[in-house]
Amino acid sequence: MFKHEVILDTNFLLIPGQFNVNIFAEIERIMNVPYKLCIIDKSIEELNKISVLGKQKDVNATKLAVALIGSLIKQKSLKTITSSPKLSVDDTIVKKANKKVYIATQDKELKKRVKEKEAKVITLKQKKYLVID
Repeated sequence: MFKHEVILDTNFLLIPGQFNVNIFAEIERIMNVPYKLCIIDKSIEELNKISVLGKQKDVNATKLAVALIGSLIKQKSLKTITSSPKLSVDDTIVKKANKKVYIATQDKELKKRVKEKEAKVITLKQKKYLVID
């Protein structure tokens, strides 16, 4: 049984396409506890929106992110968290944040909010590797 969750924020899912970093291998490397990868349902909607309206570099990164997510969902190694229609992705993440949750994000404001709730943050350093903050 997984005691910890790693919630992947939308911007974090763009890292493989933007910086050629395998975020899943990196998460495996840095995590020293059993965990389950999770995504907020609205993150998939945000990725689809970026793929249509985003800058070209983001569009390419988004296509890779969507393919990776699809593969993980098929393998049953990614849990989808259903959010309230009234809450944004960030607000849903903050609501889920606690001592047993790791939030994978590049968003400075979101990092600050989840740290206040004692969640740990996984972030990209030097555009090369992930660390737990």
